[in-house]
Order: sequence, then structure tokens, then C-alpha cells
Amino acid sequence: MFHVKQDGKNGQDAPDNDATRTDEAKGERLPLPPRPTPDAATATRLDGFTDLLLRWTLRINLIAERDAAAIRNRHIADSLQLASLLPPGEGPVGDLGSGGGFPGLVLAIATRRPFHLVESDRRKAAFLTEAAARLGLDHVRVHAMRIEAVALPPLAALTARALAPLDDLLGHAERLLAPGGVAVFPKGRTAEDELTAARRRWTVRAERFASRTDPDATIFRLSEIRRDGQPD
Repeated sequence: MFHVKQDGKNGQDAPDNDATRTDEAKGERLPLPPRPTPDAATATRLDGFTDLLLRWTLRINLIAERDAAAIRNRHIADSLQLASLLPPGEGPVGDLGSGGGFPGLVLAIATRRPFHLVESDRRKAAFLTEAAARLGLDHVRVHAMRIEAVALPPLAALTARALAPLDDLLGHAERLLAPGGVAVFPKGRTAEDELTAARRRWTVRAERFASRTDPDATIFRLSEIRRDGQPD
């Protein structure tokens, strides 16, 4: 059975207030807000997803790991921690380069809000489609096409993991996010360098959070994304 350690009182997410926001001028990383423990139905679906991923990984290259422990402790936990940074409500979320389902399909299992998974590799898109069907995720839609070509409803949030430099991701976020939407992008050791490079072309409000699964990683929550030269 899949287990996730509970954080915070009653397992509830912390409110998104000034106390949880990073001081951007200092560039400090804040702890992630607490996350709820998955209920029984969610844990069962995560177990089912893990089993399906292992079977498909024998046929196509979805992930390098070949055992359930590695998937749960690394990939699933890494994806679940992003849930506390999504905006409240039922607005749709997009995930770019979904691959083996990280983070998009895992977040769709955990949150039950509408998700759009964009994956140009047809074999990986076929896996995502089968996983969503087998797990009863009727709120998930898979788009087997290039990101540049996809047309989505205005998104409340956008995620992507190990996909592209931040400068490129902001271009997709600007096009796909609804007004007031946020982009949640985990980054590794080069996070600050990527943000500095991106700000040569973009104006963006950046919040930084420390990853629970990688001490060297930073999770950006980005809003007010605007290409330099555009009017306010």
C-alpha cells in the first residue's frame, strides 16, 4: 500500500498567505506548505499506477528505475509535493511533457481536478491514456501532440518536470495560463541560474520552495508572467 507521511495539523494544506511566501528580494526558499495524507481511494490508485508503470516500463522507456520502492520514494513523492502549491478551486491544470505521468498523472490522482497531459511521444501518450482509463480518471485528458500545437482551455496552473529551461517554459506558460494562473516548475541545482537567464526576457513574480525529495532542488511557483516589452 502506498503511504505518505502527513504534514501539518489535520493533514490540511497551509493557507496561501504572506507567511508562506518567499521574500524574493532575498531569494530564500521556504518550506513547502503541509500536504494531506492520501485517502484510501487515492492510495489504491497510486498503487495501481505504480504496477501499471512497472509493466509498461518493460516495453518502453518510461523511467530508469525498475522497482516499486524507487518509483514511490522518488518519482511519486517528488510529484505529490507539488499539490500544495496549486491554486485552490477546480480550475484546470496542464502538465507539459508528461512522459511516465510525472507530475501530471500523479497530481490528477491526488487532487481529482481536471488535468490536461501533453505528451508528443505516441507510445508514452498511449501509456497515459491507458493509465487514466484503468484508474477511472475521467477528469484526465491526454493530448498526443507537440506543446507548441496544443490548444487547451485557460489553465489555473501549469506544471512540467525535467522538461526544458525556464526561459522556454515561461513562453508556454504565458500562452496557456488564464489571467491569475500560476506555473509550478521544480528545478535542480541550476534553478537560480535559469531564473536569472529567464529574466533577461521575462518579468515574473517568483516564489521559491525547498524540495522535500532533493535538498539541492528548488520548486518555483511563478505568476504575473509577462514578456518584456509587453504593456502591463
